Amino acid sequence: MLVLPRHFFLLLLALTLAASGTASAQAEPERASLRLRYGLAFREGTQESAPSVTYGGVTPNDFALGVTAFGERWWGGWLSVQREGFSLSRGDERLTGAGLLRASVGPAARFSLGPVHTELSVGYGFAQLPAFASASQLSPVARHAALVSGRVLLPLPWHLRAEVRGEVPLALGSSSSGFAAGAALLVPLVRRDEWGGSLVLDYQYVRDTLTVTEGVRSLQSINRAGLALELAYGGPARMTLAEVLSRGRTGELILTVVDAESGAALPGAEVVLTAEGVAQAPRTVDESGRLAGVMLPPGEVLARVKVGGYLPAEERVTLEGGRRSELVVRARPEPREGTVTVTVVDARAGTPLVGATVITGSTRVLTDAAGVARLEGLAPGPLEVKISAEGFRIAQEAVVVLAGTETPLAVPLVSARQGLPATLSGQVRSVRGGRPLQALLTIPEAKLRKRTDERGTFQVQLKQGRYRLVFSAPGHLSQTKVVTVQDGEQAIFNVDLFPKSR
Repeated sequence: MLVLPRHFFLLLLALTLAASGTASAQAEPERASLRLRYGLAFREGTQESAPSVTYGGVTPNDFALGVTAFGERWWGGWLSVQREGFSLSRGDERLTGAGLLRASVGPAARFSLGPVHTELSVGYGFAQLPAFASASQLSPVARHAALVSGRVLLPLPWHLRAEVRGEVPLALGSSSSGFAAGAALLVPLVRRDEWGGSLVLDYQYVRDTLTVTEGVRSLQSINRAGLALELAYGGPARMTLAEVLSRGRTGELILTVVDAESGAALPGAEVVLTAEGVAQAPRTVDESGRLAGVMLPPGEVLARVKVGGYLPAEERVTLEGGRRSELVVRARPEPREGTVTVTVVDARAGTPLVGATVITGSTRVLTDAAGVARLEGLAPGPLEVKISAEGFRIAQEAVVVLAGTETPLAVPLVSARQGLPATLSGQVRSVRGGRPLQALLTIPEAKLRKRTDERGTFQVQLKQGRYRLVFSAPGHLSQTKVVTVQDGEQAIFNVDLFPKSR
């Protein structure tokens, strides 16, 4: 028989708690996981009800499926299904081999103490236990029980993990006693995105006594040591064994993306890392804005970050072989305002006009020595600007303000004494969404037909007089405006066309 389990578990618990002191402080439990294990096990034990038989040897095809899910706080649930293969013998005579099924489901609670996480659960458990109708005929009995179980997860150095667990079944409708206790060491081998593969070294001690209402009795004790491969989905990223062994030649990067103003984490940000001049495939930070466990060669690393609603950001960090470096990238929100720079000049001489008045809404700015006035903090969209200067005709201009952009606007002012043609300008838009239209402008009195450009804007020059302006565009109702202009006058017309009803 193997060593009694109680000493084994006390020793293992002491070792893992001591080792967890050197584990990564960044270790986090998974919110949800799907785990699939397949392997073989060595068993040693006895079936103590008559006839007396023993368990022994190596049995393949051990299979286990486990699903866990936890909310944002401490509550969650679990589901597990396990098939065990085993061989029974009496003395040197092999009696039979078979597979037994175990399944359980129920709610669970999680508690954390630093990097150590404890899960306590209650629920329903189904198990097939070996019993014999004769000296060689195996007749499994079913146990339906309320399960009380616990599990302790401990992160170890080099990204290994230890698991200590135990359960006590309280049989329903039967006379039962017993318990199961075990421990496992998980060694990460491979990973790809959310998927990971690990080698599992497992030990378990089981003792069951069950007497069902029909009088059938099963009494067994088993020591089991197993080796399995586990395929898991979900949980925090961990280095593989190959990455651990190469730590002396690489450095580990932990990157966090936050809002530059509030410091709040920005989940879903896309990160592109460039090391040794090579840009890697994009990575996405988790819900806490973190990207952990990235192994890169020593040297300077450039991190470029993109996230919706923010300007692109980048930061640099120098990694050292075998060491961990942390980098915080602060992204700034995209600007929500724009600027218009108005340059006012004499239309005839081309010289700047100092002290010209530039007006938009309630804002009034004077041009400087270079004839420039800056209009800042403007909301995106069309803007009408009025410009005046002593001895010159008043001008009105339309401009489109873009968020985060400085838009230039050149305005030549005509002398009040100069008999120049009148200038009419503006923009044609659809009332549906305000999108610009490429429209046809017809002025019958001037025998003029002109199309707007791709932005829907137009500009025409007319002699002094009274004119009809007819605007038309495909799919929209035509609109007519009547205007009277004076020599040298500048006027702005923004025309909104209504779509034709269907």
